[in-house]
Amino acid sequence: MGPLYRRDIMRKPFICGNWKMNKTVNEAKELVSNLKGLVKDVEDVEIGVCPPAIDLVSVKEIADGTNIKVGAQNMHWEESGAFTGETSPQMLSELNLDYVILGHSERREYFAETDENVNKKVKAAFKHNLKPIICVGESLTERKENKAKEKVELQVIEALKGLSKDQVKDVVIAYEPIWAIGTGESASAEEAEEMIAFVRDTVADKYPAAAKELRIQYGGSVKPYNVDEFMEKENIDGALVGGASLKAEDFAGVIKNF
Repeated sequence: MGPLYRRDIMRKPFICGNWKMNKTVNEAKELVSNLKGLVKDVEDVEIGVCPPAIDLVSVKEIADGTNIKVGAQNMHWEESGAFTGETSPQMLSELNLDYVILGHSERREYFAETDENVNKKVKAAFKHNLKPIICVGESLTERKENKAKEKVELQVIEALKGLSKDQVKDVVIAYEPIWAIGTGESASAEEAEEMIAFVRDTVADKYPAAAKELRIQYGGSVKPYNVDEFMEKENIDGALVGGASLKAEDFAGVIKNF
């Protein structure tokens, strides 16, 4: 990418925990209460947690006044309506959340989310002052068939369609190879860097200035013992952490080792 794209110029690393469908309200309170003490002195990394919707109010109350940002794991693009089981961007905005994860592979695979739906959600997020964490990634089959970049490029282009350059620079993209999520496997740091550099190039084709500021995370079995391998790479600006974010000590280890 060259020196203009170096992370230390303008992109603060961002480590965010995606708890998925884990933690009751009481468990969530305990986790964040423990975490805030462990990371209270961290200044050079932005920290976030994305608990289940039912935990958001409690987690937000505990995290307020700390260096821990709070986000949701999903939302609908409509502000209200007959969408049983969904959460609207207006509801999340009223909680003063910072982020919302959109287009996670589990949402795409299990709940049939499309690129078009993800784009609608991204636009709705910005309308309600929420920063989207847009997930992209390929399956093992797609990687073996040399279609990984084709898949990821399409996801990136469709997710950003219709956004302004100022909105794009505030997007966080999380590259998560589907074959490395929850499997204990992870892409090598070199594989992750190659794809994340490609994602940045894809953004730069239309938004060259924003591509320098846009943060791109790696996700896929990130642990305290392997995060430093990714940290060293020029284009990797953080991590979207699954299982290791469910224990305060493990998550703090990822944060402090990045």
